Amino acid sequence: MNILALITQGDAVTGLVAALLLLMSVASWVVIVWKAWLLRRARGDVARSTAVFWQSSAIKDAQQKVAAFDRESLVLPLIAATGAQAPGTLASAGDRSQQLTRLLRDALHGVLHRLHYGQVLLATVGSTAPFVGLLGTVWGIYHALVGIAAAGQITIDKVSGPVGEALIMTAAGLAVAIPAVLAYNIFGRNISRIEADLEGFAYDLRELLAATGAVAGQQFSDGPPLGKLAPQGGSAVHAVTSVGAP
Repeated sequence: MNILALITQGDAVTGLVAALLLLMSVASWVVIVWKAWLLRRARGDVARSTAVFWQSSAIKDAQQKVAAFDRESLVLPLIAATGAQAPGTLASAGDRSQQLTRLLRDALHGVLHRLHYGQVLLATVGSTAPFVGLLGTVWGIYHALVGIAAAGQITIDKVSGPVGEALIMTAAGLAVAIPAVLAYNIFGRNISRIEADLEGFAYDLRELLAATGAVAGQQFSDGPPLGKLAPQGGSAVHAVTSVGAP
């Protein structure tokens, strides 16, 4: 009584259900391993990158230093997005604060999209795999009952074997769904923490550049260095504030 026997003895529907569960399991585990590696690097990279940014003396210098720590390119797109816009276009219309709000918002959305990549697959597998397994169980039990009826007599050995093999599909569905659900919840919590740090950094960067008028790739013409202009409290204070706030 095992899944292999159920597949070999079943029909096309049983084989299709088993193949679908196998595909869902492989896909979810690939995403789980990849995202665990990605988020582990990302948390440390964001913390080190933001720290070295505020210790730099100019935007250009900060970009070069951050590039050495930001292996997943989560902070660099925010800094690069603050570059000057082409004059005479709608992108350059409005004051510097409005331009920075739009640019940082778009860059932040792109970074967060990469962080959330794969979460939909994990949620889909976690919510649908039990029902796919249940479909295989129902179909297997149906064929078991048809076979028992065709035999003309009912004994416990003829019932337990086919029904037990069909129930393996339910267990297989749960085995596929449980790791996906756990990974989705754990990754979601880690992504929320990284997202809060990035939102806080984007807010601080907007306030800094709006006040000084500097853009990426330029030195400050006057005023104190970046380290002295950095807002106190770090990203944790501003994580609850939207980058799009005026």
